[in-house]
Amino acid sequence: MAVEDRGDFAALQALLRKPVPDTGERCDFCAQPVGAEHGHLVDLKARRIMCGCRPCWLVFEPTGAAQGRYKPVPTRYAVLSDLLVDETTWDALQIPIGLAFFFYNSVENRVIALYPGPAGATESQLPLDAWSLLAAHPVVAGLEADVEALVLRRREGATAAYLVPIDRAYELVGVIRSSWRGFDGGEDAKRRIDAFFESVEARA
Repeated sequence: MAVEDRGDFAALQALLRKPVPDTGERCDFCAQPVGAEHGHLVDLKARRIMCGCRPCWLVFEPTGAAQGRYKPVPTRYAVLSDLLVDETTWDALQIPIGLAFFFYNSVENRVIALYPGPAGATESQLPLDAWSLLAAHPVVAGLEADVEALVLRRREGATAAYLVPIDRAYELVGVIRSSWRGFDGGEDAKRRIDAFFESVEARA
């Protein structure tokens, strides 16, 4: 019997030593594999987005969990067709390109504006005097701090406005960074940016 026990134990050890196959992304909290569709949380202290499996996401969902350090990213989308951003308001935002996103940073107690480019996200250091005009819209005023963003896309004198989860806003930054070529971005970048906004409108 003892021999059989030793054999079983050796087999168990061999099984534990067997390399675990790489299944893609994993939860940043428990290391369990997560599928392509999984939740995210914002680490407010490190200011970074983390992957979370469903159980871990739910653990941090209550307000104040983990002493408020981690906030789950919600899944709310909206097309703000009634948010009118005229030329004067856009100029007041002082964003150098026709694309930007805004969110409220509760740690720094201020609204942050970021615009994407070939090198990643650039934070606007310019005064955001027009933010009060944007925040007059009830949906913009109700943005959840740290985890929701207002995305503005200006083309041919018209501005489209979207409410998206903060991870999708940074996803747009990644799309541009990975596909931008030359001075104007190139056709591939334009197609991927269009596809991004089509997916947002489909989720809204």
